[in-house]
Amino acid sequence: MLKIIKRLSPGMMTAAIIFLFVQTGCMLYLPYITADIVNIGVMGGDVSYVWSKGFAMIGVSILCLAGTVLNMYLFSKISYKLGSDLRTDIYRKTLSFSKHEFDKIGTSSLMTRSTNDVTQVQTLVEMSCKYLIFALATLIGGIFMTYLLSPVLSMIYLGMIPFLAISYFVIYRFANPLYAKIQKLLDSLNLFFREGLTGVKIIRAFSKEEWEYEKYKAANREYTHTSIKAETIMSVFTPLITLLISLTAVIITWVAGKGTAAGTMEVGAIIGAVGYSLYILRGFGMLTTVILAVPRGLVSAKRINEVLDMPLSITNPLSVTGRAIGHVNTLSFENVDFRYQGAEKKTLEGISFNVRQGQTLAIIGSTGAGKSSLVNLLSRLYDVEKGCICIGGTDIRDFEQTGLHNLVSFSPQKTTLFLGTVRSNMLIGKPDATDEEIWTALDMAQATEFVRALDNGLDSVVEKAGGNFSGGQKQRLCIARTLLKNADIYVFDDSFSALDFKTDANVRHAMQSKLLGSIMVIVAQRISTVMDADMIAVLDNGKLAGLGTHEKLKESNPVYQEIIDSQFHKEGIAI
Repeated sequence: MLKIIKRLSPGMMTAAIIFLFVQTGCMLYLPYITADIVNIGVMGGDVSYVWSKGFAMIGVSILCLAGTVLNMYLFSKISYKLGSDLRTDIYRKTLSFSKHEFDKIGTSSLMTRSTNDVTQVQTLVEMSCKYLIFALATLIGGIFMTYLLSPVLSMIYLGMIPFLAISYFVIYRFANPLYAKIQKLLDSLNLFFREGLTGVKIIRAFSKEEWEYEKYKAANREYTHTSIKAETIMSVFTPLITLLISLTAVIITWVAGKGTAAGTMEVGAIIGAVGYSLYILRGFGMLTTVILAVPRGLVSAKRINEVLDMPLSITNPLSVTGRAIGHVNTLSFENVDFRYQGAEKKTLEGISFNVRQGQTLAIIGSTGAGKSSLVNLLSRLYDVEKGCICIGGTDIRDFEQTGLHNLVSFSPQKTTLFLGTVRSNMLIGKPDATDEEIWTALDMAQATEFVRALDNGLDSVVEKAGGNFSGGQKQRLCIARTLLKNADIYVFDDSFSALDFKTDANVRHAMQSKLLGSIMVIVAQRISTVMDADMIAVLDNGKLAGLGTHEKLKESNPVYQEIIDSQFHKEGIAI
């Protein structure tokens, strides 16, 4: 929490606290003036004194109002700016994560931390600024001013503080672990809800609506039960404080009554003490409100700091290698091993090959052979465990990440379109692209026809995740975006799977002129997609089972022959 507090603006905090003390000082001075009016003006019969002090009270009240408005405004601005900064920083840090960090925290948990957890911290800071400082100032000031009027009565307030501290410690000790559990359960709820929304087609296809509902219901029930338990424990605090305050009020009334009867206390002092008791009661009420928010806020602050302080597994080198676009002439994998975090078995082992400028490398293999893992290493979404990947003879770990990403244009296995327009999605590939360049890229991807048929052409709306386009259309738009970028290496990770054979062939033929001087890496399932490649890498259980041309592998590689048999010969088709 201290790291988050350090983010607060010192200048604004200082100004807000000054205005808060102006407000508190004025409020605490009013009962003291009232006591003087009673003791001197009323009891002494001095009407002029009553009038002069009355006008003073009006002036103090106006000053109190101004201080209240200004400190409330500044504290609100401070807390909401903090919330904005935290969300921005979490998002910025998330964008720098490798797949390792995403796998470790989880997407649903990141969403919870950037929304609910930030809101909890923002609320705690706002309440602490508005109420905690005010409550402490009111309590301390009220007891001090009561002491000036009657030292005996002030001692009664002081005697109550240890009981308050003990009560808070006991309740916090039981409630804090529950709030930590609540935030984790909220992560689970978000995960189940997100999976239900994204997988609704599968759920309906297999009639699993009731099963998914029961799974979500069980998680929701546990979240509700834990929340009720935590809030029940915390709810004990409020009546406990009320009881302590009520007992204090009874004792004050009893002591004051005896003092008045004995003639040792002035009536004005008693009136002032009673007035301060209201302020002290209000201060304890505000303090209780803040205390109730502390456990959950601290848990959320810890979860936010876990994201912001998480060390990156992939970072820029201390000595950055720069390389101009157009000077990359080779791509090589040299005895590369890789395994996912926590996995016992290696996903890739002993992968070695070399691709030259102008060549196309195709990667083929059965499902789970490691094809996508291999191309993810090229963009440093993960880092190799052993060996190295070199571009132009330089290990990619020696490149600054932005420079590496500028060299590679990547079309992922899962099509990704962003909310906006066709044009805005294309400009992700090349921000300064002209309309002519965009249309050229769309033409190579065989997407011109359906884009021109849209009402607004390039300015037509793309809904969330490209929901208003078919699978094949989304895939062609993603291919066009990849082709629009000027890069040295183009990677297509199973990016032709939703295309029919004719469109697939047309796209690959159109790409040849664009990628003539570049290196192209194609991951595919279909033999027809890879058979024209200069080099085909056959993966089998994470190992390189074969490397060569289609003709060579067809004659001598058993794994490749099995793939051919599964796709052609069993249907009576020869290649």
